[in-house]
Amino acid sequence: MSIPISRQGFQALEAELEQLKKERPLVIQAIKEAREEGDLRENAGYDAARERQGLLEARINYIETRMHECNVIDLDKLSGDKVTFGATVVVEDEDSGDQRRFTLLGPDEADYSKGSISTLSPMGKALLGKEVGDEVVVDAPRGKINYEIIEITFGTQGAK
Repeated sequence: MSIPISRQGFQALEAELEQLKKERPLVIQAIKEAREEGDLRENAGYDAARERQGLLEARINYIETRMHECNVIDLDKLSGDKVTFGATVVVEDEDSGDQRRFTLLGPDEADYSKGSISTLSPMGKALLGKEVGDEVVVDAPRGKINYEIIEITFGTQGAK
């Protein structure tokens, strides 16, 4: 399976992986020190260090596996008239008239608070393949919402 990811998103994964690998010796040292304190059955420091080690190794394994599945895409080289991965889209709620702008990215890098959504989200799925002027219906917790696509841009022209 190929997972689309921006060049910047892939670099962020690489940086996170490097940081996690630097933490390994610290966690191993914490386990060693906690083990030296004695009875492991009632040693909260040991339990916490072992839990941290488990989470750390799981995240490292996830990132390493995921990176092999990534299809790195340069967002500045994308263009077109249809919504695809990397598109920045402006939509208008047909009921309220409110407009929203977001960039469609892969699940590992989408961050709603930074103006991006996953191509796998309900909104992302509804938008893919659509053009300016098209209407999309999104199932949201408050019910169905009708949006009209107002603008589609790519690369630096979409980052406003």
